[in-house]
Amino acid sequence: MKRDIDRRAVMVGEHIAETGNTVRSAAKLFGVSKSTVHYDATSRLKRVNPILAAKVKEVLRNNWNEKHIRGGLSTRKKYKDK
Repeated sequence: MKRDIDRRAVMVGEHIAETGNTVRSAAKLFGVSKSTVHYDATSRLKRVNPILAAKVKEVLRNNWNEKHIRGGLSTRKKYKDK
């Protein structure tokens, strides 16, 4: 059981590092909650694969810093289409 969770953490980490996707999109893809993806990508991955964890941390930091821009673009699109 524990190996399955560790394997999922590595799979989530590889996906986020390769694609740069958000926690929300990774959660949808893997069929788990955003909290689970975040925990896998930060805490569990640090223990299992520290090098991958550092890459994922950088992607998550960039996504966090760009979050307000994506939200603004989404709102702009919403009202532009009406």
